Amino acid sequence: MATVSVYNMEGQEVGTIELNDSIFAANVNEHLVHMAVVQQLANNRQGTQSAKTRAEVSGGGKKPWRQKGTGHARQGSTRAPQWTGGGVVFAPKPRDYSFKLNKKEKRAALKSVLTSKVNDKKFIVVDELKFDTIKTKNMVAVLKNLNANKALVVLNEKDDTVIKSANNIPNVQTALTSTINVYDILKHDTMVVTKAAVATIEEVYA
Repeated sequence: MATVSVYNMEGQEVGTIELNDSIFAANVNEHLVHMAVVQQLANNRQGTQSAKTRAEVSGGGKKPWRQKGTGHARQGSTRAPQWTGGGVVFAPKPRDYSFKLNKKEKRAALKSVLTSKVNDKKFIVVDELKFDTIKTKNMVAVLKNLNANKALVVLNEKDDTVIKSANNIPNVQTALTSTINVYDILKHDTMVVTKAAVATIEEVYA
């Protein structure tokens, strides 16, 4: 099993923890990671873009001029795409962009990115994250102590004091063990995970 250090909020090493190899030392499948990212981005699309085709714009019932003898190119309608105010060729219509991945594929992709973070030494475990009051500078100080920039902070349970203290920090995002996903992990350079959150991840995904 891989062993990583456990730090306190002052950045001091206070122990070690063994990580489950089935999650944090899995085979990295780049194709599944890519598919998981594409799926999440596709599922987030609203799909509400819409434009009118030549059949839907108003007017254009009359032929602009006779077929021959005018010196102009032949035209059948002023609502054709080449006319100002005409319809759009292959106009976008509201649609659902979402698609599904198998549960096993999602798990394999998540294990792949978690393994990558551990291998790159970008997986930082803290014994706990607790603040008395909501203050951004508290979270800034902790991240500085841990040398964690552009971090995804993973908590085991919702803690508004920690979450709100991190809300205003650029490139820092908080997540619960139940909401972590491949895209958010890849988007951040470092993962800061509480010891309790590590235990929950191993329990859920092992």
